[in-house]
Amino acid sequence: MITTVLVFGTYDKFHPGHEYFLTQAKSYGDRLVVVIARDHNVAKLKRNSPTNSENKRLQVIKQFSAVDEAMLGLEDFSKKESIIDIIAPDVICLGYDQAPNFQSPNSNIKIVRIDAFYPEKYKSSLL
Repeated sequence: MITTVLVFGTYDKFHPGHEYFLTQAKSYGDRLVVVIARDHNVAKLKRNSPTNSENKRLQVIKQFSAVDEAMLGLEDFSKKESIIDIIAPDVICLGYDQAPNFQSPNSNIKIVRIDAFYPEKYKSSLL
């Protein structure tokens, strides 16, 4: 049985903190799927548009060795739980600064929080 791990994020200005997070997330399963936040959703949530476009961020993440699959998130952020149904992960990993602001449609999904990797140095908002 293959264990699928799901992570969400913006991944703007890809840095060692992102690398650490994705590598740690991959350690929880066999297949790591990354969902990249859409530009307009990032602008709404963070009140700033990302520096790099969603397609550029997607391409960078696809090239990282720990990532098995990467995709853009849904256009309609209010339906973000749907992507969990689509991917059907066994584990969802959250970053130290990510709030679990979703309702898991499957109570068997394990939620794991990944510790920070030098957040005073490697945090996108600081870079």
